[in-house]
Amino acid sequence: MSNGHYYILQSTGVDGRKLSCRDIEKQLQWIVDDSKLEEANDIEKRLPVMTAADRSAWAQFREQYMGEGVTRASLEAIERAIFVLVFDDATPSHPKDSISQEDAVAHQAIHGSGFNRWFDKSFNLIVYANSRANLNVEHSWADAPVAAHMWEWILSAEYSGPGYDDFTGMNKAIPSETIKLVPPLRLRFNFKEEAITMIDAATVAARRAIDDLDLRVVRHDAYSKGLMKRVGMSPDGYIQMALQLAYFRDAGHFTQTYESSMTRLFRHGRTETVRPVSMESTAFVRAMENPDISNKERASLLRKAVEKHVDRYRNAMCGQGIDRHLFCLYIVSVWRNVSSPFLKEVLSVPWKLSTSQTPAQQTLRWDMPNNPNKISGGGGFGPVTDDGYGVSYIISSDELVFFHIASKHSSKVTNSERFARHLVKALQDMRRVVLDNKAEK
Repeated sequence: MSNGHYYILQSTGVDGRKLSCRDIEKQLQWIVDDSKLEEANDIEKRLPVMTAADRSAWAQFREQYMGEGVTRASLEAIERAIFVLVFDDATPSHPKDSISQEDAVAHQAIHGSGFNRWFDKSFNLIVYANSRANLNVEHSWADAPVAAHMWEWILSAEYSGPGYDDFTGMNKAIPSETIKLVPPLRLRFNFKEEAITMIDAATVAARRAIDDLDLRVVRHDAYSKGLMKRVGMSPDGYIQMALQLAYFRDAGHFTQTYESSMTRLFRHGRTETVRPVSMESTAFVRAMENPDISNKERASLLRKAVEKHVDRYRNAMCGQGIDRHLFCLYIVSVWRNVSSPFLKEVLSVPWKLSTSQTPAQQTLRWDMPNNPNKISGGGGFGPVTDDGYGVSYIISSDELVFFHIASKHSSKVTNSERFARHLVKALQDMRRVVLDNKAEK
């Protein structure tokens, strides 16, 4: 996608051989140049907004306006493509204060303009005018670790590659052979004028959702897994307890919390839910808020809470969680047309704190600890309820962890900046607790 136009680029030459970096660069430059020759039709330019629309509206649009001729062929070409590469004219940058200011780079990655991402694709690789790049990943085909693994491999290849010529900007890797290229194909559409009505409605809805997203990306470099491991605690469990403490201080109560764990020990395994809230976690949080309890006792309660969390996480990874079983029971009840008061009750409780950790260092292709300037900040997602938080985190190194905190501006009970400050304070207080107790080993 470039300048409102759509192109198909073959990754191989006429004879099926894989293109070199320079060959791909030539093809991409042709696309960029060609896309500037003609102004895009408004319907075509904003067509991707329908992939952000309600599923029924998108299905109706496809049936009414994309079911025949060149338009259908172009849609099928997009859907057969491996992924979508987006050339975006935006020039986003990270804010100076990651807590008080929203992150423009993260915002662009998650939604763009609303109509310059094809949200139905496996992933969109987005390259901006200032040379920044990021991914927008559709969730149904894979979970975050898969996309993160791919992105880490791509970045390691970029960092270890030959670089680019200062004069031409071309990759320095000289192709060992000449490959006859398949010219890029610009896709064409033929829409009826009334299609603009649904495009306009979807654009308004997308703009409303974009404006409502309250997103912070917190770069916490006071400490990270280095200290957590030295005091003998699981970094994930430790951070989950920090999130519990932050939420309690933010909302004044506990809430049902979601954390995803991988079930890749099993064939076709995806995820299982870990429930971080436990008797042990609530005891620790209440102790932190009770001035009469010593740091020694708080440290002991923290350790117990982390150990409980690790046990639950391990059980979930091994297929001993409960939520996927509940989901299967729900599917069976729908199939059998059986009403279950039990399922109706347990599945109606909202996940007001939805969390997930993105793994780091999934490859051995580069030395991450000694290249802190090349560490990715991970990715995030929106809240799953109107009055909840979506929190993703990536433990990038022994001293660095990133938090992506999302909520909705329209909610009267949530505020991403406020939650970020509670989280930073929770991490500070927990550090003081474990160090005052001389827990460091």
